[in-house]
Amino acid sequence: MSDSKDIKGLSSQEVASRVAQGQVNRATTSDVKTTSQIIKENTLTYFNLIFAVLTILLLISGNIGISNFTFLPVVFINAILGIVQELRSRKIVSKLAIVTTPNVTVLRDGRLTTIPVEDLVLDDAIQLSAGNQISVDANVLSETVQVDESILTGEADEISKAPGDELMSGSFVVAGTCLAKVIRVGEDTYAAKLVKEAKAVDSSEQSEMIRSINAIVKWVGILIIPLALIMLYQSLFINQIGFGGAVKSMVAAVIGLIPEGLYLLTTISLVASTMRLARKQVVLHDMKSVEKLARVDVLCIDKTGTITENSMSVQDYIATAAFDKSPDTGLRLDSLIARVTNELAGDNDTMEALQAYFTKEQANGLTLKKKSLQPFKSSNKYSGVIYDGFSYLIGAPQILLGDDWSTYEEEVNHYAAQGYRVLAFGKLTSEQVEPLAAPITPYAFILISNPIRQEAPETFAYFGRQDVAIKVISGDDPVTVSHVAGKAQIKGAENYVDARTLVTDDMVKEASRTYTVFGRVTPGLKRQLVLALQGDEHIVAMTGDGVNDVLALKAA
Repeated sequence: MSDSKDIKGLSSQEVASRVAQGQVNRATTSDVKTTSQIIKENTLTYFNLIFAVLTILLLISGNIGISNFTFLPVVFINAILGIVQELRSRKIVSKLAIVTTPNVTVLRDGRLTTIPVEDLVLDDAIQLSAGNQISVDANVLSETVQVDESILTGEADEISKAPGDELMSGSFVVAGTCLAKVIRVGEDTYAAKLVKEAKAVDSSEQSEMIRSINAIVKWVGILIIPLALIMLYQSLFINQIGFGGAVKSMVAAVIGLIPEGLYLLTTISLVASTMRLARKQVVLHDMKSVEKLARVDVLCIDKTGTITENSMSVQDYIATAAFDKSPDTGLRLDSLIARVTNELAGDNDTMEALQAYFTKEQANGLTLKKKSLQPFKSSNKYSGVIYDGFSYLIGAPQILLGDDWSTYEEEVNHYAAQGYRVLAFGKLTSEQVEPLAAPITPYAFILISNPIRQEAPETFAYFGRQDVAIKVISGDDPVTVSHVAGKAQIKGAENYVDARTLVTDDMVKEASRTYTVFGRVTPGLKRQLVLALQGDEHIVAMTGDGVNDVLALKAA
């Protein structure tokens, strides 16, 4: 482990050198459409080209009366509506960001100072403490910290990062303080790459309806060229009409062949739909997304935050037979749990849920003098309070029960199958908690769940009536996810699979056709499932509330 006192950071000269080389934490490019691109895409179209040619012919022939140009308002309105709506969408999309911290503490010339995050340079030494968001990719130099990478990976557990371990931009430090060396800046950082992909739009993408209208206009545009020439010839040489009259007659005939009203009505419909979605806080890259959305026949969703609420809540606690035989059997179990949980920091969703259920008031009648605390670590998956000669711990049953796990495995799995996350609470007759001196004596199993969203059953029933199939893709245990999906009344929720068993592309494709619920899914596999469904000619939509969903979202 490096001694933080030996780390001086970059010198002013080294910082200046890196800035000159462009090794600074500033984005230089973006795939978001520019204003000129948006204007060109909505004005320089084949549809508008036809009307431009007709307008020029009318002007050359001297037909400058307003009545001859009644088709132009349709062209202008159609273009303006498209430009305005895309500019509004771009404004919102451009605000998408993972890293939101404005300033960072950096060590330069041996002194700590606070600077704007965009002024960081490659190889800077930054100080990170609990509550800080990691703004750039870095390697830990000194000390060990606990990091929450859930926004990137979807995994809620804190991860211990020791010297030499990499810190990904966008994640948060939840415990400890460290110095870290910046290894990637600007658009090279993990978070920046994900945001860039989220904002990118394939300009070749077209909705089915727009593509069909464009095809009609294309063929009409090809056909009217010989028709227009024939009509001009007939008017000029057969009917002996002057050039001005011939052009006016030809334009009147040609205008009737071009479905400009269809174009305008389509644009107005898309704008109205976009505005309606905007009122529901839905962001669209462009108006054509509305029509794509209407054609969706498979919807892939996550569990947490979509079927369930983001918050956790304790549903119940079950006393064990071991508690009835323990020396503490005379104590109120809920008071004992309340005393222990309220000694610990409420710095994560699980502990907040425990403290909301087992309140300080419940613990008031119980006095225990603690010696120290055991904070939660992802490597241990438990926390607790150490007293004189013994400890009370709470956490993952598989870890805390150790060699006694097989005795309680069936009971714990029974609760897990009902959709609960199960925690064990018990006593260790030792102060040695890291590593555990022995398995704990379990006093209770605490059942925690994410409540089903109140509107979830009605929403999924609506999709069912629209013949939209639901696929639940989650990183959680498939049995738990299946149970939650069943409570939300998702059709086929009983058909589940552990995605870790899908080791080949063919297995993924077959599973996408067979199963409704996918558990233990990695971010990469989410994308594979979307692509597999698309390979079967499905129009797939994807919902997600984490950056780990970006690849699947873009594929959909």
